[in-house]
Amino acid sequence: MSRQDFAADAAQCRDAVIELTRQLVAISSPNPPGETAAVAEAAAAMIEAIAPDAEVALHETAPGIVNLVARVKGRAPGNGRRVVFNGHLDTYPVNEALPWTVEPLGGALVEGRLYGRGAADMKGGIAASMVAFSLLAAHAHAWAGEAVLALAGDEESMGPLGTKWLMDNVPHVTGDATIIGDAGSPRVLRFGEKGFLWIEIEAAGKASHGAHVHLGENAIDRLRAALDVVAALRSLQPAAPEGVLAAIEASRPISEPLSGEGEAEVLRSVTVNIGRIEGGTSTNLVPASAKASADIRLPVGMPASSVEAALEQGLGGLPGVTWRVLRRFESNHTDPAHPVVQVVARAASEVLGGPCAVNMRVGGSDARWFRMAGLPTVVYGPTPHNMGGADEYVLVEELEQVARVHALAAFDLLQPA
Repeated sequence: MSRQDFAADAAQCRDAVIELTRQLVAISSPNPPGETAAVAEAAAAMIEAIAPDAEVALHETAPGIVNLVARVKGRAPGNGRRVVFNGHLDTYPVNEALPWTVEPLGGALVEGRLYGRGAADMKGGIAASMVAFSLLAAHAHAWAGEAVLALAGDEESMGPLGTKWLMDNVPHVTGDATIIGDAGSPRVLRFGEKGFLWIEIEAAGKASHGAHVHLGENAIDRLRAALDVVAALRSLQPAAPEGVLAAIEASRPISEPLSGEGEAEVLRSVTVNIGRIEGGTSTNLVPASAKASADIRLPVGMPASSVEAALEQGLGGLPGVTWRVLRRFESNHTDPAHPVVQVVARAASEVLGGPCAVNMRVGGSDARWFRMAGLPTVVYGPTPHNMGGADEYVLVEELEQVARVHALAAFDLLQPA
């Protein structure tokens, strides 16, 4: 079978990707609390129907948290590459109290939009990968190696019971290339993402009456001084590779109109969000305690250890102030010049009929697990509309585009060297 014939088959995927997305959306899989058994079992049945030669296995890593791994082999499976499609089955809670105008799990199709919780994040992306996987399975004689579909049951809480567990326990979940259909845009291929450091700061003082401030120590004042130190982290200068900086800048004309003006600066800078502050009990009392938490995002070239050292230096001498790290992940990226990135970008340009930007990703995803293991990984998925809110939806046109790109890129990557 020629690539042209394969591409022609991939171009007929519209109905299949719509149907799979609707079936996945119809099954609630909220996290929290983490309930993916039903959707994993349903996805397994779908894969067995569309790719009957595939090996399919379910892995329960905690009560209610179920992961799925499917594998199909091409000709000479031991002599070719392995391409892994990855995604997550869990979604944000449905939250019926939101002002939904459609049935949250109904998969309503209205004027080119497919609605429902998880349609954009990321059951539509999963459906696109499933279609690509089924196309490869149907034409297994036309490529060498293996194609794997790894669907995690634990991602929204950034937990270790999904993709990370699969990588540690199922050998064929790691491969030569990873393609993830997480939320983004068909016009932007993401090759990396910022890291993050979540911290909590506490300040202790001494209570007194608000009219007798000379008898107390204001914990909120101490916290304010500490937060000035945290905010000053924005001035830290990362040492990012030139290739990463060049890619961010080159993608600006396409990426910023989609993601918002200022995205390029955010991608190459340390950012600080003070997300929560609490303290005090009454307006006329000097507070004895105060607390805050902050989300610090780390660009490529800024290790968490450097930020922690700056925090220790700035906060260590402040009276009554203590701090701790709540969560830490390093920034991660695949070289934008890597062949895997370039192959997927070419497939995207072919399907779109125009250029596809190659850029970093502001938010986090399971891609970090693969990249931290040294595995070339890209994120390429549909645009998320109302993600986590009422009337979440995905454009059908983008579902079709993502499915075709996943299929063509995998087909190209699985050709014998």
